[in-house]
Amino acid sequence: MAWRRYCCGEVLPFLAMVIVEGVFVGLNTLFKAASLKGMSYYVFIVYSFATATLFLLPFAFFSHRGSWLPPLKISTFLKICLLGLFGFLAQIFGFKGIEYSSPTLASATSNLIPAFTFVLAIFFRLEKLDLTSSSTQPKIISTVLSISGALIVVLYKGPSIVTINSVSNVSYSLGFSPSNWAMGGLLLAADYLLLSMWFIVQAKIMKEYPAELVLVFFFNLCATIISAPVCFIADMNFNNWIVISDIGWVAIMYSSVMASWFGTLVHTWDVRVKGPVYIALFKPFAIVIAAVTGFIFLGESLYLGSVVGAVVISVGFYVVMWGKAKEEMGEEFGVMNSLKSPSTLKVPLLGEER
Repeated sequence: MAWRRYCCGEVLPFLAMVIVEGVFVGLNTLFKAASLKGMSYYVFIVYSFATATLFLLPFAFFSHRGSWLPPLKISTFLKICLLGLFGFLAQIFGFKGIEYSSPTLASATSNLIPAFTFVLAIFFRLEKLDLTSSSTQPKIISTVLSISGALIVVLYKGPSIVTINSVSNVSYSLGFSPSNWAMGGLLLAADYLLLSMWFIVQAKIMKEYPAELVLVFFFNLCATIISAPVCFIADMNFNNWIVISDIGWVAIMYSSVMASWFGTLVHTWDVRVKGPVYIALFKPFAIVIAAVTGFIFLGESLYLGSVVGAVVISVGFYVVMWGKAKEEMGEEFGVMNSLKSPSTLKVPLLGEER
């Protein structure tokens, strides 16, 4: 009985998160392979959102059939539309950044999300900046480390550490110039800034409408409606919309089923079982997975700048997670103390300090 409880409470969440990180890295790798076959990222974005919407429709309908759902207010729906806009723009910046750089760089810079979220939370007054707080100081340090690591990854490519000397690697490396690498890094940073804003808006929506699958369905629907006309105007070559390679269709279906559906379900389940901090701890796994898959399937070289920058970003990432965990433990300890000995709260001391 204890062994089964340990498997359900520890082993399964761990394996699920490793698989999900691999799923999202696999999406970046598949898109890179499809783009090398001439697939337009405008086409990929629209078709991915559209197929995800169609795929999620029955799940969103049957998952809450017979159960009560709060009414969908106009203000909430407008926030979902804003979520769709952020998601669409993030896809534009993200996949263009991968075209210019590599899936490994995308995974390395993804660890900027906690730092961006912390800065945005202060800007929108969702979190107070207390320089004397023991939980705020690690967040500030991690923000500086994360941004410094991102600058290293973007501005310093460095020599190749591991290289596959093959024809595919030569064709893959043709698009890798220092200017393209830096532009790709900047676009990926913009992508994760938008994703941080996406998380903040999503958290607000979940308080008003706590139905994950329905929310994800409407998000993909709004993103499809927003992205379709923009991408059609941006890419008016009809052959790009009709003639799609086999790897292109594989990438589209993979994005719809594995990323939008499976990834969302696992994240929702792990949040309930282990909490959001546990999920965030697995982000650096994506760097290792991306480096291995890019090396094996794309013949991607591993550069010194990516390794050094990824290490610095990962250190900053774990510092902010440590600060967050410390903050949550402090809040829990404070609540327990207040429940155990409410008489020890001496309010008159506030007047004495004056």
